[in-house]
Parts: sequence; C-alpha cells; structure tokens
Amino acid sequence: LFRWSAAIENWHRIHYDLDFATNHDKLPSILVQGSWKQSVVPQYLKDWTLPNGWPWKASFQHRAMLVPGEVLIMWGRVTEKRERDGLGLVDLDIGMKTHLGIESMPGTAAVVLPIRGGRPVPYPFVPPQD
Repeated sequence: LFRWSAAIENWHRIHYDLDFATNHDKLPSILVQGSWKQSVVPQYLKDWTLPNGWPWKASFQHRAMLVPGEVLIMWGRVTEKRERDGLGLVDLDIGMKTHLGIESMPGTAAVVLPIRGGRPVPYPFVPPQD
C-alpha cells in the first residue's frame, strides 16, 4: 500500500501510517486506496476479454473501506448479451467484495467480444452508434 501511495503521490497517512490511521482517525487499520481498487477493474475486464475482445466501459461506486489482510474478490455477472454490427456486446454487473461478503465496489461494465461468424473487434474499439 505504501508503494501505491508513493507511485500516485497520495500522501494521506491513513494509507501507510498504522498508528495515525488507528489512533488519530480511529480507523480499523490503514486503508486500501480507492485508486488502487479502481485500477483492478480495467485489469479484470482486460483479462476476461483479451486477446480478441475489448473492455468498453465501467462504472462503480466505493461503498466500504478495505484493510490489509482481507481477501478481495473481483466478480462479474453477465446481465445482457446482444449483437450489434457483427460484434457481441455484453453488459455486466461487477463488484469487489471481501471474503466476508462485504460489497466494497458495486458497479456495471460493458465489453465487446467477437461472435462466431462476425467480424474481429477493431483496435482501438469504437463503440457502435445508437
């Protein structure tokens, strides 16, 4: 967590100073940065869609604090599939929860995937016009 704080120049002590976080701000521990959580979303979508698909868009909210030692589970559930211009568009509910089932970051996402008999997903992906 300290390296992430240094890399993005987030010097708020609640992310790396345990004594400050627990005694001054009365937090349960140091906190995982929201920007780190945000960085997991595109990686998750990229790992799921590449090499032939493309993450399109994502939206989420920060709802719970995360602390070191928690097991984090990034999850996604397909909510809709449709074909458009020879491409497969897939809508998802996404989130990041703890091993205790606490949802930390609910949201939605959309990805584009090739379909059997369809055209390759162009790079860079340009969304179809509605």
